[in-house]
Amino acid sequence: MKRLAVILCFALLLCGCGKESKDDVIKDFKNNINNSKSYKVTGNMEISNDEETFTYSLESYYLKDDYYKVILVNQTNNHEQIILKNQDDIYVITPALNKSFKFQSEWPDNSSQAYLLGSILKDVEDDADSKLLESDKGYVIKSKVNYPNNAELTYQKIYLNNKKVVEKVEVYNTNDIVKIKVDFENVDLKAGLNKNDFKLEDYVKEEEPKPEEQPKEETKTCEDGQTCKNKTDTTEQNTTQNNQTGTNTETTTEKDTNVNTNTNTQPENDKKTTSIENIIYPLYIPSNTYLTSSEKVETAAGNRVILTFSGEKNFVLIEEATIANDSMEIVPVYGEPLFLSETIGALSANSLSWDANNISYYLASTELTVAEMQLIANSLGNETLVANTK
Repeated sequence: MKRLAVILCFALLLCGCGKESKDDVIKDFKNNINNSKSYKVTGNMEISNDEETFTYSLESYYLKDDYYKVILVNQTNNHEQIILKNQDDIYVITPALNKSFKFQSEWPDNSSQAYLLGSILKDVEDDADSKLLESDKGYVIKSKVNYPNNAELTYQKIYLNNKKVVEKVEVYNTNDIVKIKVDFENVDLKAGLNKNDFKLEDYVKEEEPKPEEQPKEETKTCEDGQTCKNKTDTTEQNTTQNNQTGTNTETTTEKDTNVNTNTNTQPENDKKTTSIENIIYPLYIPSNTYLTSSEKVETAAGNRVILTFSGEKNFVLIEEATIANDSMEIVPVYGEPLFLSETIGALSANSLSWDANNISYYLASTELTVAEMQLIANSLGNETLVANTK
């Protein structure tokens, strides 16, 4: 009898050492996230198109009551953008330009987000057919994804360690090719964040006042050993009054000389105007659509390029060199943030706006699909390329 009891205990131990069920793993994964009042995640994200892979450093912050902050830095050109959601609105901020798109949107609940823990969990819970795969280091959950603006993305693999904490997410297309990969280097589920960590004001760069040159006071010693500051001031004042009897030409020349030799100042026009040296043409154009017009228009800020494409899918592409604003520019958008290969754009009903490689782009069409807009945007490089013309 005693021997039988030992055998039964040993059998129970062996059963307990086996892999957990899908429901158990998902339950623990869910509890880890839902029990977190705030979290901070760091890592890297890769976005691949047909020819290139773009890598971003990633910081993702969350606070209960729907506060989000995602900081992304393109590792190729150091282009930084921030997605911020607080009690007011949703913003996509470009600190280097002092510019922000302000959205009225249901982000992040209206689409899968491979860099947000809550979004990853939501995909798993929404997929009754999700699968638990074996892994030497922990667990892998395979689930469907929801990318309304990118139908080719169909499923993801979520890699969890033995503590049910996510370590990596891979998003696949219909051809089983990884298009988005997020490697989580650190996951802090007790970050101790508060609402002050999600303020737009933290990313607003105010214009710095120009330093004014003040004349240096010279202190001289008189014969009686006392300072002669008042005497010096009187002498300088008399000298200034005498100099004012000179011609206006001399005064103007002196001022011009001072401006030109001061390396700490810059004429306002130089700061506010810029131009596009080369026109950037898209490599992708929908079939039976051709470039029919290319026009440069002079504006107060420099020049603007307007490219008109006509045919089966008519659209207009506008390009301008980017200019950093002295004060924060907030552009209202009735649409969604949209991930492109190199940046985050602002998608509205019939247009897409984005900044990349020192160029601001605006693409407008009533005939292009969102997928076609993405293809056109992602095909724009920083070299002058030849497009189909007719």
